[in-house]
Amino acid sequence: MFSLRLPIPIENTLITPPPKSNYNNICNSSLCAHSYSSYSHSQTNRFLTVTNVALQKNGNSVGDSKDTVTHPFPEELNAEPLPRHVAVIMDGNGRWAKMRNLMPSAGHQAGAEALKEMVRLCASWGIKVLTVFAFSTDNWIRPKVEVDFLMSLFEKTINSEIDDFNREGIRISVIGDATKLPSSLLRMIKYAEESTKENSRLQLIVAVSYSGKYDVVQACKSVAKKVKDGILDLEEINEGIIEQELETNCTEFPNPDLLIRTSGELRVSNFLLWQLAYAELYFNGALWPDFGKDEFVEALISFQQRKRRFGGR
Repeated sequence: MFSLRLPIPIENTLITPPPKSNYNNICNSSLCAHSYSSYSHSQTNRFLTVTNVALQKNGNSVGDSKDTVTHPFPEELNAEPLPRHVAVIMDGNGRWAKMRNLMPSAGHQAGAEALKEMVRLCASWGIKVLTVFAFSTDNWIRPKVEVDFLMSLFEKTINSEIDDFNREGIRISVIGDATKLPSSLLRMIKYAEESTKENSRLQLIVAVSYSGKYDVVQACKSVAKKVKDGILDLEEINEGIIEQELETNCTEFPNPDLLIRTSGELRVSNFLLWQLAYAELYFNGALWPDFGKDEFVEALISFQQRKRRFGGR
């Protein structure tokens, strides 16, 4: 089942500011230095000018601290049923930037701010797991300057959020093929996962260099190795055994109840292919940087109107 809301907003002059962070620590890495040196001086100035425009969305302006923002439970929603696990394909950053005559990095920066708001909404409303598709294995074919910027943005954003996550009880996990990720990002991921592992209010799973096909293949390889090593008998292999080897085994609730995709595209794009077997699908026309509280409430209302049968009547 899926819900469709296609109109894409054309007029939106609100520009999301960059996240606050101890960025000097991150910029010591050669990755970050290369990423920003790849842009011309005029492009960099335009990016900094645009992304420092005061943000009025949800009453915040540049300098506001998101950890002081509370999100009361919406009156439009019922307390039950709520999805325990929400997955999001965050689509439309590039188009958001293009509509504003900005370079793609501005769209990705705005998308990072939208993600921060989504994390706080989920934590406030009792959703236990939020999995977001941040970077696909297919995205490696994008221009190197864009890929480098995204890698540095991931590192910068994780660094800026760790202290707040610990204060707010948010655990972060990262899934995907780590073999192509920069070493500085891998170190940041390891530190973030270790420092937040005891948090239990919300688990944020970030899929980086990930695809559903990759996940199934790596799970099958793991099972095959166990059979080869005599740890597992061939006859013992079933769906449960496969699921134990999927990368979402890092959470108590590995299968999303609700998948949200923004930007009006109507496909799952190689994301969590096994885990989405019984997920409710919700497609929204808003570009990801414009997807906020109101749009999320609409998605949850749609979820609460579904009758989930799981093959029954």
